[in-house]
Amino acid sequence: METYKLCKVPVLRKLFCLFIGISVLIGSSGCTTPQEDTINVSGAWALYPLMVKWVEEYTALHPDIRIDVSAGGAGKGMADTLGGLVDIGMISREIYPEEIEKGAFYITVARDAVVPIVNKNNPYFKDIISHGMSREAFYAIYITGEVTTWGDVLKNPHITDTIQVYTRSDACGAAKTWALYLGFAQEDLRGVGVYGDPGVVEAVSNDKYGIGYANLNFAYDIITGSPAPGIAVIPIDLDSNGIITDYESFYQTKLQVIDAIIEGMYPSPPARDLYLVTKGDPKGIVKDFLIWILTDGQQYVAETGYISLGDILEEELKKLEE
Repeated sequence: METYKLCKVPVLRKLFCLFIGISVLIGSSGCTTPQEDTINVSGAWALYPLMVKWVEEYTALHPDIRIDVSAGGAGKGMADTLGGLVDIGMISREIYPEEIEKGAFYITVARDAVVPIVNKNNPYFKDIISHGMSREAFYAIYITGEVTTWGDVLKNPHITDTIQVYTRSDACGAAKTWALYLGFAQEDLRGVGVYGDPGVVEAVSNDKYGIGYANLNFAYDIITGSPAPGIAVIPIDLDSNGIITDYESFYQTKLQVIDAIIEGMYPSPPARDLYLVTKGDPKGIVKDFLIWILTDGQQYVAETGYISLGDILEEELKKLEE
């Protein structure tokens, strides 16, 4: 798999460096004196924006507690947790039986989705949006490689421009979820490997023939709810009839996609649950923080662009109380 070099767009470069270059230290007073009450968190990009919000609010209530958060993919989050490097792992794919055997304890904390993205300056953009792309088309691009041009996608032999396919280079929930939607594993996905959600979004926004996938909160601007600069989300042609009908058209804003996920219109996968993991049963300040996340912290889920768990919250809370 090829590796893509980043940082051509200033705004996305700053965002990328914010996420990658720094282990975000939230809840610190700015004092350099070490604090005993520290919680370390790492893992999925998908959960990163929500975790940042939770940490901001929780440490405002508990200024004596410091919580350090870094993003690096679900695989890193699980490895760090089971290896004892962090207290909590952010995971955006299912928890494997072998991980549970190694001591992984998990709770479900929210829902979101992975969405396919395309460059907004693609010369065939209007046709792509009006016709959408079916699961079969994504399969032929990402798995078999049978579809290689935008003419293949649009069934127009006069269009010969090659599709530039981007995937994730890091072990992550987004790639695993996208691959699961297509019936395969992350290592089966074709394309140029790019690190992290900001990297994929930047790569596609810089390539007018580019296609990729990203977590919902990176495909859409976290403040405005509109698609991130330079990209658009590709409508999934659910009935594979080559036309995006009204009931399939819900990608103009993040809120529309969230409503579609809640109503069951957007397929699952790539809609999925998000998890927090500890090694063994959580105790002390870690347990207190997780209980807060499943209670008072749930008020920030929708506000940050995620989907609440609804009725299963009580079930998840019971796991911590056992």
